[in-house]
Amino acid sequence: MTLLSLPVSSFIGLRYLRAKRRNQFISFISSFSLLGMAFGVFALIVVLSVMNGFDREIKQRILSVVPHGFVRSDQGISNWQDVQAVVNQHPSVIGSAPYIQGYGLLNRSFGIQGVEVQGVLPEQERVVSSVADKMLVGQLDNLTPGDYGIVVGRLLARYLGVSTGDKVTLVLPQVNVTPAGIFPRQKRMTVVGVFEIGAQQDQSLALVHIDDAKKLFRFPAAAEGLRIATTDLYTANRTLQDVQSSLSDVQRGDLEVLDWSKTQGGLFQAVKMEKIVVGSLLMIIVAVAAFNIITSLVLMVSDKRSDIAVLRTLGLSSKEVMAIFVTQGTAVGIIGITLGAVLGSLCAYFIGDIVQFVEGVTHSQVFDPNVYFVSKLPSVLMWDDVVIVSVSGLLMSIVATLYPAYQASKIQPAEALRYE
Repeated sequence: MTLLSLPVSSFIGLRYLRAKRRNQFISFISSFSLLGMAFGVFALIVVLSVMNGFDREIKQRILSVVPHGFVRSDQGISNWQDVQAVVNQHPSVIGSAPYIQGYGLLNRSFGIQGVEVQGVLPEQERVVSSVADKMLVGQLDNLTPGDYGIVVGRLLARYLGVSTGDKVTLVLPQVNVTPAGIFPRQKRMTVVGVFEIGAQQDQSLALVHIDDAKKLFRFPAAAEGLRIATTDLYTANRTLQDVQSSLSDVQRGDLEVLDWSKTQGGLFQAVKMEKIVVGSLLMIIVAVAAFNIITSLVLMVSDKRSDIAVLRTLGLSSKEVMAIFVTQGTAVGIIGITLGAVLGSLCAYFIGDIVQFVEGVTHSQVFDPNVYFVSKLPSVLMWDDVVIVSVSGLLMSIVATLYPAYQASKIQPAEALRYE
């Protein structure tokens, strides 16, 4: 399609966009609007992609240790093997493993740290958790009943200054009443392994054998519940609802079935809300560019009053005059949005390589793996975000043209040409 095949109003609007203007200030404002729109769209796409990357990293790292679901009971499950047989029958369940969970303090001369203590069955734990594959030293199978061994995360081990073979004291939130007084229960444990998954659990999680956990926490049943792994974590809720229905047919009614969104959902909701808030704030950049379109068009209308009057005398209607400036302002927005979307998508896709290149040139490190859980900037480009940002910018551009275009349509030829 050529310019000559366009409607008269669109043709004139695009000619105004391309023409060299007598007033350089108007040209500057128009160019500033285009660049502002491009920069706003660029920034939004890059930032949203990086936040998508962090969201993915958190889910992959945390949910590699946190199971997709639980079947538990406050009184515990003595016949957990029977419950496990029912759970594992579901086609979307990869496997399950028993656990006992509690909390305590790990103490050594170097310091003391609160931890979540999980009693696990090593031979079944690898089905629902990746800890066995993330061991730095030692093995998860080194947890044997009666030896009171413990496996800790890398950050926790570094904070306490321990490695395999070292002794730590586990202080439990229970007390022993003796003739000498009341003392907290504690047990000397031997570190048999250190893992690293690159998440918060590296400094807050400790694993022991489930039989040792039963004795440590004086748990009345063989297991507190089962940890479940499913084929798809995003459909785990629906899978566990089916599991709950199956269990209600064969087990007593005090079993509680939870999916990961109930235990970890607050964290991911916070990340999602942060993405929405940051996106909304960055959308202000696009809004500012839209206001610049208003400014440039208002000045353009003032500069082209005589041209508009001549066009009106030649038979152009007020709606067609209005369409001229809507076309011009929308064209500025479309060019800026297209430029920003293309550059933003390319930058978001290659931002990890870009950051690594900058690190190599400056001989610096943006993400120190000893401090952060990630060693490079993660990014996931989602085309839904690109479409939403582009459409939002286009709508703002169109709305920004309405007032100046309306004012142009109200210009009376006689008034505009009186002093020409």
